[in-house]
Amino acid sequence: MSGTTDSETRDHQDQHQDQHQDHDQGVDRDQDEGLDQEVRRARWTAVGSGALLTVAGLAASALRSTGSGTALIPVSYASGAAVCAVASVLGARGRTRRALWLMIAGVMVMAVGDQFD
Repeated sequence: MSGTTDSETRDHQDQHQDQHQDHDQGVDRDQDEGLDQEVRRARWTAVGSGALLTVAGLAASALRSTGSGTALIPVSYASGAAVCAVASVLGARGRTRRALWLMIAGVMVMAVGDQFD
């Protein structure tokens, strides 16, 4: 016999399980922090991209409105910029997937203006 009672053995096993669970919780916290950073990075990327596309669309609209041509060209650039601005707001609120699709739609609207140019 080993000289230990069953209750001592169970206590030792319980301590080992508690240490293992504490380690798992530490790993979960690390993963949560990594996920939080990834989510934050996605939000900032959506906001930055939407803002950049908005400024580009508004600048193109202003440049095209001074030249000769149909009014459809600056309107399409401005409309695409407005869609990208909405995408930027959605990205800031955490709706990054919807923001991505809206940015794609906004750029496509701007591309229509570019085709008429």
